[in-house]
Amino acid sequence: MADMLKKVPVREQDAKVRATNFDEVCLGYNMEEAMDEATRCLNCKNAKCIDGCPVAIDIPAFIREVKEGNIEEAYKVIGRSSALPAICGRVCPQESQCEGKCIRGIKGEPVSIGKLERFVADYALENDIKPVGAETKNGHKVAVIGSGPAGLTCAGDLAKKGYDVTVFEALHEPGGVLVYGIPEFRLPKEKVVAKELEKVKELGVKFETNVVIGRSTTIDQLMEDEGFEAVFIGSGAGLPMFMGIPGENSNGVFSANEYLTRSNLMKAFDDSYDTPIIAGKKVAVVGGGNVAMDAARTALRLGADVHIIYRRSEAELPARVEEVHHAKEEGVVFNLLTNPKKINVDENGNISSVTVIRMELGEPDASGRRRPVEVPGSEYDIQVDTVIMALGTSPNPLISSTTKGLETNRRKCIVADEDSGQTSKEGVFAGGDAVTGAATVILAMGAGKVGAKGIDEYLTGKETRGSGLQ
Repeated sequence: MADMLKKVPVREQDAKVRATNFDEVCLGYNMEEAMDEATRCLNCKNAKCIDGCPVAIDIPAFIREVKEGNIEEAYKVIGRSSALPAICGRVCPQESQCEGKCIRGIKGEPVSIGKLERFVADYALENDIKPVGAETKNGHKVAVIGSGPAGLTCAGDLAKKGYDVTVFEALHEPGGVLVYGIPEFRLPKEKVVAKELEKVKELGVKFETNVVIGRSTTIDQLMEDEGFEAVFIGSGAGLPMFMGIPGENSNGVFSANEYLTRSNLMKAFDDSYDTPIIAGKKVAVVGGGNVAMDAARTALRLGADVHIIYRRSEAELPARVEEVHHAKEEGVVFNLLTNPKKINVDENGNISSVTVIRMELGEPDASGRRRPVEVPGSEYDIQVDTVIMALGTSPNPLISSTTKGLETNRRKCIVADEDSGQTSKEGVFAGGDAVTGAATVILAMGAGKVGAKGIDEYLTGKETRGSGLQ
């Protein structure tokens, strides 16, 4: 029987073993463990956990089914709100969302909602439980740009309502950041992502890959020439940011996007693939978010000694606590309150070190975190041969620059109504990182749901107006 105050522990690969492979770190619950953890749920009538979930899953209802051993029913409950539960159960920051609002957490540890969601979703994948789709089509065509979490969620929700949905993906494989950005050891591609994509296809969603909107075709052409009545832009934020410091253009300096794309999507970690990647013997990763942790832990598995360089303290690290904990366990070294000043190269043009300066925290800035301030005269060198910049990303301006009447802000993000996803161009909706800048998978999914609802209301309203009804 579970200790009511503590989570049922989740089995993981040993840190020393997993640091040498790309197999999934967390092994998840089995049936007995999941049912045991489910007994800890208080089944609150006013469930704060639902308020904390960006896609509003009925968490007490699905956990109640798990408690009774009705896993297929639990999946149906989750499926009403989420198209990607096996993914969310692995990569969502539950500690700051659903679990962060769990009443059980006031006098003990919150219910392990994420791990229970993962268990239910994995059970559905293993037993090929089908999602519930629309019985008939409604005759409306919708285009979705981007097959990441925002696009997939929007497409899935619309398909459930009977829409004829086509997803256009720029890369050769659908999945967006789920396939190119998140490492195999956190999110297995064949076991999880590919199967979740199949569930979306089973709803009737069509996918066209190698289509770069703004080059292969444009949004205007999709609407004017190909009969799409509405478009959802979920193209993400894939344009990496750099610091602009001396030496940043040297060989051996990567953006985290490129480094992770080579490893994840192009399988550079697998010796049977020919994808080139500079593994490096000593690697510095600049940044403190989840992407920085992913890049650092990938470099570690490729054989490097890895240093995280982050200009604030551990308390301000934006990465999930679980990811920081795993990185430390595996041997990543954290150089906190430290900021790069320049990247040094030897006479052959190879990186020899990065010069950093110590920082101290001053008054809070606009983000609410204390502003890092340089300590004069505290520079020193860290010997490295590879540097990975994980400083965030912004949307690629290609779509906005090739679409008439589509408004963007100063950060090149598309401007969209937060309640409907409607942009400045009629019939065009947007959500996720293309609107907010880089954020989490689950927030992008929430935006995809908003966009699907907005499109449905727009097209049904248009249909009503067209019939002359008021």
